[in-house]
Amino acid sequence: MQKRVFIIHGWEGNPNLNWFPWLKSELELRGFDVKVPEMPDSNHPEMEAWISHLAGVVGTPDEECYFVGHSLGCITILRYLESLEEGTEVGGAVLVAGFSAGLGIDQISDFFRTPVNWEMVGSRCKKFVAINSDNDPFVPLKYGELFREKLGARLIIKHEGHFSKDVTALPDAVDAILDISG
Repeated sequence: MQKRVFIIHGWEGNPNLNWFPWLKSELELRGFDVKVPEMPDSNHPEMEAWISHLAGVVGTPDEECYFVGHSLGCITILRYLESLEEGTEVGGAVLVAGFSAGLGIDQISDFFRTPVNWEMVGSRCKKFVAINSDNDPFVPLKYGELFREKLGARLIIKHEGHFSKDVTALPDAVDAILDISG
């Protein structure tokens, strides 16, 4: 069965921004089936709509499914994992500039009505890599450290801001997917 990767953009994002097209191409060259769905109303994201959309794109999740999230895409992946039936397990997830609290931003507070159920997330996915930046103007590095603590994520620390705009390639994400899917 072919390994599938789902790249989930963040708030105000779309599939054609930043390093997403590059990552899609790089992973396809390595034999992965890659989807970069356009998340609904990314300027005004709603958790239920995003989780439902992701579930529809994924179809039946299995151990050959891998996820890469950027920013709000990361919490979307974590909330999606929480929604999976007990006993369902996916292959792994790469969380780029991810966070698990609302950062004081009202427009995304819907995703943080309840605390993340770390135990549930960890039971549906055993392999995590967090890629965070020590100079991200939006997401403090403590969230990468939290993913390491709560999910056993391997933490990669870069100096790339929020991994947007000028970041058009992200080799660490390719390496992370190859590592957790190998």
